[in-house]
This record gives sequence, C-alpha cells and structure tokens, in this order.
Amino acid sequence: MREQYRVDTAERPTVPGRDRRGPRNPREAREAVRRVLSEHTAGTGCDEDVLSDALLVVSELTTNAMLHGGGVTDFDVGLVGRDLYVSVSDGDHRLPVTSAAVDDHGRWRTGGRGWPIVRRLSRDVAVSPLPAGGKRITALIPLRPMRAVPVGKGASPAGHVR
Repeated sequence: MREQYRVDTAERPTVPGRDRRGPRNPREAREAVRRVLSEHTAGTGCDEDVLSDALLVVSELTTNAMLHGGGVTDFDVGLVGRDLYVSVSDGDHRLPVTSAAVDDHGRWRTGGRGWPIVRRLSRDVAVSPLPAGGKRITALIPLRPMRAVPVGKGASPAGHVR
C-alpha cells in the first residue's frame, strides 16, 4: 500500500472527452465513471474488477469531500493513456488522513478506511491546494481491457492465469 501521496500544484491534464458535468454525490460520480468507461472502451470492455476498483475510488473521494470537505466543488473524469483519471475538489484545505481502526478507549471506529482504499487501488494519488482555497485530489486508476483467458495449460480451472 502507498504510505505517502504527493502534494503538488500540477494542473489537470487536458483530455478530450473528459466528463465535467458536475456530479455532486457518489451515485452521480459512479454514473460518470461508467459513462466514460463505456464510451472509451466500447468493443474491448473493461475488466469487472477494474470497474469495481474505479467505482470504489470515486465513491470514497466524493463521500470524503461531502463528509469532510463541505461538498464536491469540482469533478473531472477521463482516460489518460491506460489509466482512468478521477479528480474531486472540495472547499477544505486539510489533507486526508488515515484514522486508526481503534480509538483511544479500544473501541472500533466505524469509518476512516476510505483514504487507504483510495491509495491502494490507485496507481498514483496527488493532493493539490487550490488557489481560491480547498484542495483537489486526483487519482489514476490503472485499466486493463477485458480479455478471454483460455482454460488449459497455464490457466487455473477458474480461467485465471497463474
């Protein structure tokens, strides 16, 4: 798992076909990701695990923006090479943190696991301060096309390559 993340001021890449329709909650953000992936992977499909990872990352980022950042102020999703680019901005300048699973009294916390999930499922994560205040979190989620794996030599019975 990535223990560190970058803090920078890099601009968002200019990508044709980027979805900037402004989802303001996790459901709308997931729909935007599905739309971008279906438009840009037509014919090749998208591995179900990759889709699940992408949807989980975008859900975590938008949920955290709503719970801790005062709401989503900007959203961006698109493809950059073989990666899905997801950017979520909010109005809070504080950096994301990982909470301990147990509090000071030994009680299990109900939250605090979203940021480690985002870092683990993303190829790269950057947190950028915004000039007018707040921050933008950008994650690159690696994509791979869906492909048929022949059952037989070099494959397990479930069709997974060994």
